[in-house]
Amino acid sequence: MKRSLILGVVSSLALTSAAMAEIRIAHIYGKTGALEAYAKQSHDGLMLGLEYATDGTMEINGEKIVVIEKDTQLKPEIGKALLEEAYGDDNADIAVGPVSSGVALAMLPVAEEYEKILIVEPAVADSITGENYNRYIFRTGRNSSQDAVSNAIALAGPDVKIATLAQDYAFGRDGIAAFREALDGTGAEIVHEEYAATDATDFTAAAERIFNAMKDVEGDKKLFVIWAGGNNPMSKIQAMDPSRFGIQMATGGNILAALSAYKEFPGMEGATYYYYENPKNEVNDWLVKTHQERFGSPPDFFTAGGMSAGIAVVEAIRKAGSTDTEALIAAMEGMEWMTPKGKMMFRAEDHQALQSMYHFRIKVEDGVEWAIPELVRELTIDDLPIPIRNGG
Repeated sequence: MKRSLILGVVSSLALTSAAMAEIRIAHIYGKTGALEAYAKQSHDGLMLGLEYATDGTMEINGEKIVVIEKDTQLKPEIGKALLEEAYGDDNADIAVGPVSSGVALAMLPVAEEYEKILIVEPAVADSITGENYNRYIFRTGRNSSQDAVSNAIALAGPDVKIATLAQDYAFGRDGIAAFREALDGTGAEIVHEEYAATDATDFTAAAERIFNAMKDVEGDKKLFVIWAGGNNPMSKIQAMDPSRFGIQMATGGNILAALSAYKEFPGMEGATYYYYENPKNEVNDWLVKTHQERFGSPPDFFTAGGMSAGIAVVEAIRKAGSTDTEALIAAMEGMEWMTPKGKMMFRAEDHQALQSMYHFRIKVEDGVEWAIPELVRELTIDDLPIPIRNGG
């Protein structure tokens, strides 16, 4: 009788344990602050990716997915503390985020201390998977070099002279450094670099320095802008008529709200991470259709990134057979998976996701609220020689 009772209790506990089994994912991102729009897209995309990869069950290998949200407020010290909280108190199996490169750099050592995976999405700075990399970091988002190499392909050519303007922090400085390197051997040359505060609103002095540096230069002159968040300086500089010095504006892609300002620049070329009409694959078809039905708009730049991260989480755990960190690392190094952008692959040496980028030319159409970054050419993994910067 006692043996039956004990077996019954053990069986009941086992069933309860099985019923309670869950996979805990912490999404740590800047829900409030200057990059709030990016953050919302990233979270919507993450949830859509988890849904898509699990066929709507939100379970992996019979275990329920629980997503824990935490707001960094774009502050590095808060992001660091929240990741410690997620791993230590919330028992998160894996974390995703953040939006800001500065916050990401503060979070990297925490993943190493707790020996748990952090999937960086969408922070861009090269140093995240470069000099500050550790083996617990994987990135689904593109890095500065991917932006730089793709834009170099789009913009470079013999006798091209380029001035740059970027934000004065990791995203901007890493971006320009990578762009300069990517231009090497293309015939193009950077003749002036300008940096502005992330919250700058007056670009008069910066523009005048750029014009003075470029006015006597001979060649095909471009001003290449790298900017994230509000206060994008392009329209303000365009109002100062750079064309009187023979200077054309150039930049990479952006979210739909920002693309409305690109209407001032028909014919402008650059390279972008994502625009919903450019990739042609089943995952993107599902994303576009589902996002339109649920949100009444096409998916945006960071929605695709968040979805790519969500699918990566599911594929990695399935492949590893568990959430054990060492099993996940073994599964994720070299892992290939399908995303709204097509195939991505985690490079074994630095855990950076290799992926396509898109050379565009701006087209303006009546009835479309934003400028359309019309596809000139998809730049595939094979087209983009992305440097390994962590010494691996």
